[in-house]
Amino acid sequence: MDFSTVVRQLAKVQKPASGVPAYTRFVNRPAGRLLAATAHRMGLSPNHVTAASGVVTLAAVAAVALHRPTPALGCWVAVALLAGFALDSADGQLARLKRSASRSGEWMDHVVDCAKLLGIHAAVLVSLYRFSDRPRPALLLAPIAFQSAAVLLFFGGMLTQQLRARGAGEHARPTRPASAVRGMALLPVDYGLLCLIFLFLGDRRLFLALYLSLLAAHVVLVPAFLVKWFRELS
Repeated sequence: MDFSTVVRQLAKVQKPASGVPAYTRFVNRPAGRLLAATAHRMGLSPNHVTAASGVVTLAAVAAVALHRPTPALGCWVAVALLAGFALDSADGQLARLKRSASRSGEWMDHVVDCAKLLGIHAAVLVSLYRFSDRPRPALLLAPIAFQSAAVLLFFGGMLTQQLRARGAGEHARPTRPASAVRGMALLPVDYGLLCLIFLFLGDRRLFLALYLSLLAAHVVLVPAFLVKWFRELS
């Protein structure tokens, strides 16, 4: 198949867009589709793409922790994080295209996802501690709180999907149609938006204002999601 044919085939095996935040749905998935088509043409496996996603993201995380924030560094980190996110979408799309989904591949994908959530907030904590003139203890708690909320959201959502699939026969729920309004409402908990704010890493005050705003959104939305998922599974 030529490149355009592969892209069309990937669009047909795309996951449902219901409940997907705006950046992930409208930007990351289409970008992942192009990367998945490229990987398919190169003969790469989904695990190769997952590994590439992990390497690119790890490089960005290490750069945040090891180097003093500058505008140039922020741009590089944001691009690397967004590339890693797009590759994370590409691996699943490639697996569905090749019909090669496996438990080991899914395990690898989830482990890399969890590692990037732990790493990115840990890197922000290290950066605040190393490169702020007088890091306030209360401020250093923000990345820890954000990390906890992000991992809880990721784990809760993943486990809910697994339990829904296990009871799909008796307790199946109809898939709601995708809503752009809902996608915009979920944007504050979209990993892509977190990646984008690193564009402002060189402006410490602006970056922290955006980072704390996303943290506040997680503090509000994560409990709401947990209650929703518990009621659905009940």
